[in-house]
Amino acid sequence: MSDFDFGRLIERRGGDSLKWNKYAGRDVVPLWVADMDFAAPPAVVSALQQRVAQQHFGYSEAWPSLIDAVLGHLQREYHWHVEPEWLVWLPGLVTGINVACRAVEGSVLTATPVYPPFLSAPHLSGRKLVKASLRLQDGQWVWDFAALEAALTPESGLLLLCHPHNPVGRAWHLHELAALADFCQRHDLTVCSDEIHCGLILDAERRHIPLAMIDAEIARRCITLIAPSKTYNIPGLGCALAVISDATLRRRFTGAMRGIVPHVNTLGLAACEAAYRDCDEWHAALIGTLRANRDRVESAVAAIPGLSMTHVEATYLAWIDARGLGVADPATFFEAAGVGLSSGGDFGLPGWVRLNFGCPRTTLDCALERMASVC
Repeated sequence: MSDFDFGRLIERRGGDSLKWNKYAGRDVVPLWVADMDFAAPPAVVSALQQRVAQQHFGYSEAWPSLIDAVLGHLQREYHWHVEPEWLVWLPGLVTGINVACRAVEGSVLTATPVYPPFLSAPHLSGRKLVKASLRLQDGQWVWDFAALEAALTPESGLLLLCHPHNPVGRAWHLHELAALADFCQRHDLTVCSDEIHCGLILDAERRHIPLAMIDAEIARRCITLIAPSKTYNIPGLGCALAVISDATLRRRFTGAMRGIVPHVNTLGLAACEAAYRDCDEWHAALIGTLRANRDRVESAVAAIPGLSMTHVEATYLAWIDARGLGVADPATFFEAAGVGLSSGGDFGLPGWVRLNFGCPRTTLDCALERMASVC
């Protein structure tokens, strides 16, 4: 396991890092955007080096061994049998969310708080957005189906689902997914399921369940978005996929892409193959590291007056209730203390902050100590 050094500090200041450049020249620990501070898997780095050595970078398309790696990964990890023709390659998952909004007629329904592109993509696509809130019940975020029903209109056509959920950290259970599938079927909704964090289930007894596996009817309605970017820490390489089993829905989706979605990054394709084929041991070590970091954050937040959080089942993101601090803008408050967090307002819920614990333990401890010192 010596190759998998998740404690190593990689200097990212002064380079091309969006995450670290936000606070250039300031003593602020950046724990905001979903970008881990760990080195990419050695197998991915090796694959990139081999591809660069070929010295040509023309337009690329998915090749047979890459497709086999994706299909094998989905079968191995989730027992999900996917046909090659179901795959639609994308330069990013956010692209997929925007294309889904363009491909499906009618208004868009989603549950908040949620990943900000869920809130912007409908408007950018000329669609009306209708929101229903998740409910905090007995220390856990759950679906409020009464709110979903109330939010529906005769024009509703698409449900945007975050699964696992960013920012609240839920890995939805089978019964919750079955209820969502039933909801979509009863109201004739297509669903775009963002499953980019599917490889980041932290609770040992849990396993990700793709929504499209619930039954044949929801599979027919489902656009599943996946990518190696979050799990294998390669978001800058720009490679994602939509898995769409229904041929008619797939044609609508690819038709909405035409003329606006570019080819997928050549290096992103190479990294995708290595990630899905050769990184199982690295992934297991990552999950152990993130689980320990999650536990550290939950313990630290519980000890800080004015803060609370629910258990993080999946992702490397902690959703922290800071309303007890009595400050107008918790993100600005913590930034002044030297910790850069995402503002809950960006996710549709002011008074909260999101903390990215995908970083070496020394970085995390420094940030948590700073937070505790001002509360």
